[in-house]
Amino acid sequence: MVQDSRKVASETEVTPKKMDTDEVPKGRLHRLFPSGMGLSGKLLVLTILFVMLSEVLIFVPSIANYRNTWLRDRLAVGGVAATLLTDSETLSPQVQDKLLEATGAQAISLVVGERRNLIAMESSEMNITKTIDMTHDSPWEAIECSLQFLIGGYTGQIRVIGDVDMSSGGRVDMIFPASLVRADLQKYALNILQLSLLISCLTAALVYLSIRSLLLRPLQRLTASMRRFAEAPENAREIIKPSGRVDELGEAEVQLQSMQKSLNHTLNQQRRMAALGMAVSKINHDMRNLLASAQLFLERLEMLPDPTVQRVAPKILATLDRAASYTSAVLSYGKAQEPPPELRLIRLAPILRDVEEVLGLSRYSEEIEMHINVPETQELEADPEQIFRVLLNLCRNSVQAMQASKGTSGVVCRIEIHSQVQDDMLCIYVADTGPGIPEKAQEGLFKAFQSSGKAGGTGLGLAIAAEIIVAHGGQITLEKNVTTGACFKIQLPYRQGAQATEKITRLFPADTSKG
Repeated sequence: MVQDSRKVASETEVTPKKMDTDEVPKGRLHRLFPSGMGLSGKLLVLTILFVMLSEVLIFVPSIANYRNTWLRDRLAVGGVAATLLTDSETLSPQVQDKLLEATGAQAISLVVGERRNLIAMESSEMNITKTIDMTHDSPWEAIECSLQFLIGGYTGQIRVIGDVDMSSGGRVDMIFPASLVRADLQKYALNILQLSLLISCLTAALVYLSIRSLLLRPLQRLTASMRRFAEAPENAREIIKPSGRVDELGEAEVQLQSMQKSLNHTLNQQRRMAALGMAVSKINHDMRNLLASAQLFLERLEMLPDPTVQRVAPKILATLDRAASYTSAVLSYGKAQEPPPELRLIRLAPILRDVEEVLGLSRYSEEIEMHINVPETQELEADPEQIFRVLLNLCRNSVQAMQASKGTSGVVCRIEIHSQVQDDMLCIYVADTGPGIPEKAQEGLFKAFQSSGKAGGTGLGLAIAAEIIVAHGGQITLEKNVTTGACFKIQLPYRQGAQATEKITRLFPADTSKG
């Protein structure tokens, strides 16, 4: 029981307290300001505080310097009195009163060696609470003494000792009321404080206006642009226009413009894709009904004894089945749900001949020739329908490009397809003698809605082809070292298939002598 209670206590101590998602941690500096204060107000307050702090660092030494100057001036007057004393030995009562009144002292005496000579004295009752020797007074002692005077730390009288410029040497010893020194220091401190406050406000205003002009207004412009763009990201007019600054804010404006343009372009593409998906979904049902009707008519034609009908009708039915599956495939692509390939061991040459028949091409075609240089035994592991779609898209693009550019007699229009084994990959090359693909269109060639340059293209064929090839573990690229037309290279994982069988047969031929 005790162990259980300790375990619960330890779990309670170790488990950290979760922060509420609505609570935003704030630094100590942010706690100094009201919650509704903006950046401009915070900047103004901080500027005033920092300038005042700088003035305080100047204020304290200036108070100590004023105290030293105040005491030395009085000692200088006492020194003059000491000089007169050496000449006349004594001062008259009238001169003593004027000397005390001029210096504000209550007693003045001259010390030469062991001898003390009283020059003037107002009263014999003295309460000395502080002695200041100006000959050994350090700066830190002067600062501490000045602050003590300001806060009323000294009462009664203070004693001040200083040297006198005399041939025989000597020191002046003067006694002042502490209230007199405190009153003069407080008056000086008040004047310095008022001047510091005025300088702080003026400096803060200048710094604030400068920083607001250089930083805050551009930041407010960036914020306003982002807010307007967030409300209407499809509107290209809301994209920020850089001001041409060459500093970090100018770079931020350029980067923001680039980001807004990219986002605007992406949103427009998504809108087109959504519109395409909506259009295809609307016509998909009707298209399936039309294809089903055509299939029924062809099934009736298959009953005719005509040999031509018996040879062509099955191929047309297969083509209609593929067309029906393609309508669903376009919807699947719009939903980013292209079905995974169903891998089977297939031969490449028959699939290429199906592509040739669907496009109505042949080696001896008068308009466009198609040359298939692939061994009959070339095998690979792939989805036959998806590989057919890829090759059909590539060849159809070549046919459309060559038909659009053909206007002069004698122009060679040919599609050549050949394969080559490279390491563990089977490379299929689909080349044509057309006008080629413009360099500008090559950048986003395999992206959706990026047409290769032919008129009326939707830009989905190469995107679907690339997605299918990647799903097979391969890749499709555009060869850029060709001089005429366009050449696409398809790389797929290679399976030995029939070639391995033939190799084994050559190594171990069957024994035909028996039987």
